[in-house]
Amino acid sequence: MKQRIYLSGLFFIGLILLSGAIKAQNCDEEVEDPRGKMQTWEKGAWETGEYRNLFLEAGYSQAEIDAKLKKAYYDVFEGPNRVYFEVEDSLAYVSDLKNEDARTEGLSYGLMVAVQFDKKEVFDKLWRWTEKYMQHQEGPSEAYFAWSVDPKTGKKNAEGSASDGELFFVTALLFASNLWGNDTGINYYAEARRILDAMWSKDGTNGVRNVLNEEHKQITFVPHDGGYDWTDPSYHVPAFFEIWAEYANDGREEFYRATADTARVFLHRATHPETGLTPDYAEFSGEPHSRGKMGDAFRYDSWRVPFNIAMDYSWYAKDREWQQQYAQRFQNFLYCEGLETYVDQYNIDGSTPDWILPAGGFQKLRHSLGLISTAGTASLMATHPKGWKFVDEIWDAKLEPYEDGYFDPYFDGLLYLFSLMQLSGNYQIITPQTN
Repeated sequence: MKQRIYLSGLFFIGLILLSGAIKAQNCDEEVEDPRGKMQTWEKGAWETGEYRNLFLEAGYSQAEIDAKLKKAYYDVFEGPNRVYFEVEDSLAYVSDLKNEDARTEGLSYGLMVAVQFDKKEVFDKLWRWTEKYMQHQEGPSEAYFAWSVDPKTGKKNAEGSASDGELFFVTALLFASNLWGNDTGINYYAEARRILDAMWSKDGTNGVRNVLNEEHKQITFVPHDGGYDWTDPSYHVPAFFEIWAEYANDGREEFYRATADTARVFLHRATHPETGLTPDYAEFSGEPHSRGKMGDAFRYDSWRVPFNIAMDYSWYAKDREWQQQYAQRFQNFLYCEGLETYVDQYNIDGSTPDWILPAGGFQKLRHSLGLISTAGTASLMATHPKGWKFVDEIWDAKLEPYEDGYFDPYFDGLLYLFSLMQLSGNYQIITPQTN
């Protein structure tokens, strides 16, 4: 009797293992799509001046694409659930509504959106607010930015900086200089150089350091003691360091290009070899950095990694073979989890974390718009027909409250807008304009 029960148990275990194998096999198989395999690019836009409109390649009309992009901008910047607010006649800020603050992340994203859409008035209002309320005008942190500010009072919630804010500020200002020149009210180039020159002057006084770790040629988590010797994979945007090398003109071109190359190598090390997932925080080696319970898993920060890699592929294509392989791994993992059901937090091996990082008073896993959006941008690098499925998924997605009432027009909304820009060919290197 015991033997029969034992054999029966083995039979059921075998069925479970077989069903898992079948699922894995089905996931690894190529899907059929009438659009065939995804095209691949051998050269980036820096060489060709061309940007892919993947929505158009997927079969959507240009009129539909333009309307979708216009609505996304309206929803985030102008609609009833906007995160952009104008104040004091000539100032404006972007707010993380769920946390009731304004962050360098959001202000710098707003600046980048504004310059990409050629909205000078919006850009100038955001920059004036940023300079007035966020930027340190003196002391050891001079020219850096307080990462969180109370928009109602203008009081700094934190004096320290987050390195991704400075990264986006400099890049957006360089683009603004290229697009609008420097004699229309704000000298954008001078503002970018002020940040960069100050960055290179930081010597550790009061614990304030360079945004870039000079020894490792990597962006830091924060440019302060305690966060100078580790990083955040979503801060590694190789394309931006290439922009600095081209347009900062501060004599550090070689270092910036080396930092771009190092960022690419870092991303190789930081992505899981099977799932393509990255931790929110990492050592410079690429190994997960366990900062309390937050940093060793794929969570909200990590959503931005596929978007950044896709941008680097689109703009420069210097690491295209690895980037194509990365897209295959990353999208295949999510596809196997269920195209309509994959969740927004994982251990980097694809298992479920023991602890879920909460947001906006909710602590649960969901199929989040922000990740749907950035996963869609990975299709720019994809070589498999599954890539079309991710393009269709972001096309069908909506910026609206979830069934449980959670709604984040800030992070979800901005990543959604950026991803639509990327997939429609409207997130571009802005070169100096010629009259």
